[in-house]
Amino acid sequence: MKRKNVIIMGAAGRDFHNFNVVFRDNEDYNVVAFTATQIPNIDGRIYPPELAGKLYPEGIKIYDEADLENLIKEFNVDEVVFSYSDVPFNYVMTKASIVNAAGASFRLLGAAETMIKSSKPLIAVLAVRTGCGKSQTSRKIVKLLSEAGKKVAAIRHPMPYGDLVKQKVQRFATLDDLKKHNCTIEEIEEYEPHIALGGIIYAGVDYEAILREAEKEADVILWDGGNNDFSFYHADLTFTVVDPHRPGHELTYYPGNTSLRMADAIVVNKIDSADKENILTVIKNSKKVNPNATIIEAASPLTVDDPSLIKGKRVLVVEDGPTLTHGGMRYGAGTVAAEKLGAKEIVDPRPFTVKSITDTYKKYPDIGILLPAMGYGEQQMKDLEETINRADCDSVVIGTPIDLGRILNINKPSTRVRYELQEIGDITLERVLKDKGIL
Repeated sequence: MKRKNVIIMGAAGRDFHNFNVVFRDNEDYNVVAFTATQIPNIDGRIYPPELAGKLYPEGIKIYDEADLENLIKEFNVDEVVFSYSDVPFNYVMTKASIVNAAGASFRLLGAAETMIKSSKPLIAVLAVRTGCGKSQTSRKIVKLLSEAGKKVAAIRHPMPYGDLVKQKVQRFATLDDLKKHNCTIEEIEEYEPHIALGGIIYAGVDYEAILREAEKEADVILWDGGNNDFSFYHADLTFTVVDPHRPGHELTYYPGNTSLRMADAIVVNKIDSADKENILTVIKNSKKVNPNATIIEAASPLTVDDPSLIKGKRVLVVEDGPTLTHGGMRYGAGTVAAEKLGAKEIVDPRPFTVKSITDTYKKYPDIGILLPAMGYGEQQMKDLEETINRADCDSVVIGTPIDLGRILNINKPSTRVRYELQEIGDITLERVLKDKGIL
């Protein structure tokens, strides 16, 4: 029987996982290409033969998604598999229409096809959008489990922007490990907070191999999701975080709505800074979609290392990159801190941007007067550093999950904004963990 020609649409994450677990050794299919979007500098690479398996001795080329229609015709493609996250429903169906009109079928892989079973208890932390608060939720769960004497290994959704073969299985337990693996800003933002808590975090490309390594040293596995994707693993307990700053998005984004429906517990985060009406809307929508899930209300209170660098100052606010770009948020922790502590002005960074940072604003014009901490490679990190240093401001407010001052040489005073999860009321993460028998 003729093998079906397949293109996998992705962004260097879910796409590679879907290939590994569904297509790699499957002789019914011939994956002719990956396409890439969202993340810069992914296209033009090769998914290497060392990872692609015996059916692909030359590896598989990664193309820009803009070439999709031509690729369907060039390779006589039968099926296109959509494999990335944090996009509105109409975006997905527009892509489906493009694919169908070009003559191919359009496919979304489900949980049963793509989840790997662990031999250890496994907790998944998901969200309905990027920037809802997965990270602080994951950190709180790790803290609770560690205090109970359990050894936890967190596994992070993939961000393989470097040498894919070297990134097959990555383990991070010290800050030196971040240097060893040449991590980007986006990677460090996710790994460093776990390390700072004394934890261990795995990531990479081959998520079955990663899981098997993590199982060797952990009592409990924690899946720390990316964007609004659902877990790569079967979970014994799933938490999904929703954001009342973006009410309604829990109903209209892919695969965030899937993640909401899979939740055992829904964490309604940021209730300390959101409008009451929006909080009620998100809770109502969540209960309608998933009436059996436990609702946990939570805040993400902010602390600032040096408030004197904000009050009365002209500040440049640097926020988490993905949250402002494809996450669509108009503000973040740094903005909230600047307004709360009485900054004289939030300085517009756009007159001072260079190269790839300038391109980011062209691609995402709604970012406004905030600076996204874009750092998907060494050159982009240099561009970010130059942009910050060119900015005409008194100080820099860092609202990212890590201290950018440790990575970049910033030529003006800076202060870091931190945030942790704080449950409100009697229904807590600890209570849910105990009810499920994990604590």
